[in-house]
Amino acid sequence: MLYALIGEDVPNSLDKRLAARPNHVARLKALQSEGRLILAGPFPAIDSPDPGPAGFSGSLIVADFASQSDAQAWMADDPYVTQGVFARTTVRPFKQTMP
Repeated sequence: MLYALIGEDVPNSLDKRLAARPNHVARLKALQSEGRLILAGPFPAIDSPDPGPAGFSGSLIVADFASQSDAQAWMADDPYVTQGVFARTTVRPFKQTMP
């Protein structure tokens, strides 16, 4: 089943994000290589595709997991969680209807 994994950043998270990003992206690439990643990306902190020093306010990942508890465990081990980028996370079942 698909799950939406949402992380909300701590204030002024850009430096922490940049430090944790290589390991975060490696985990996403693993999901992608397994055919389980639907989409992933950050929420710019301002209305711009390149927010520069304003950074990001959070991230969204939609991926396939066997259960909500598996999705929650995956999120709990993500570098953005373990390295303090995210202040709060949410994992919710997701039903894709389009495309």
